[in-house]
Amino acid sequence: MSYQLRREEVLDGTQLSAMLEESPARAAQAILLAAGQGIVEAQALLGQILLDGRGIAQDQPLALRWFDIAAGQGHLMARNMLGRCHEHGWGVTANASMAAQQYRAAAEAGLDWAMYNLANLLATGRGLAEDQFQALALYRRAAEAGHAKSMNLLGRYLEEGRACPMDRTAAHDWYRRSAEGGDFRGQFSHAAILAETGRIEEALQWLAKALVIGNVKFLQVSSESLLASPHRQIRAMGAEYRQRLSALDAEVPALHQ
Repeated sequence: MSYQLRREEVLDGTQLSAMLEESPARAAQAILLAAGQGIVEAQALLGQILLDGRGIAQDQPLALRWFDIAAGQGHLMARNMLGRCHEHGWGVTANASMAAQQYRAAAEAGLDWAMYNLANLLATGRGLAEDQFQALALYRRAAEAGHAKSMNLLGRYLEEGRACPMDRTAAHDWYRRSAEGGDFRGQFSHAAILAETGRIEEALQWLAKALVIGNVKFLQVSSESLLASPHRQIRAMGAEYRQRLSALDAEVPALHQ
């Protein structure tokens, strides 16, 4: 007798997250069953675990297919992930123009992550013409919707006066909000302002938070900045960043790829 998974068994995000932590393979089987029954949230989740190889063999082309199926049913994050696949060449030949199309569709429907990703392409001129004004507008929309990474980048635009009047006070406020929202780059930006104004102990607290969750690229760049600081305690934190980077290199060398 085949087991028919009920919708409430897969759509409870908290339970599913716990299941993925405790038993990825068991969670993958539940997601597979639900995806096959047409539950769109499970289809999007199946794409993600196939992309990550979590609880199931990694298969990027199949992940792309499930993202496409879920996106066809109106799942905005699946549409955004289609864009990510096209941007980075996951399961398909990299094509920034195709990525931009997917991001734009999800952004116009209100998804903050898609706004952020589309803004990144506009800011760097990948897949479409560079447009700092449009990029800034999208970062601002996403930031105002609560997207922490966009808050940090909005702060950067305001601090530098890029495509907008310079407003360091507003920039610093957005850095703080980004930091409080959990973005490690926002935490670093906020810490830099605190250190600049002599609030070294507060800066160290935020740098410690960023150290724990920052990725390899972030640790590489930020450690150099910290080691060049005139403050002894900040330089000591830079050494901790270097140690963390070395540990990550030893554990997962592929992070550099």
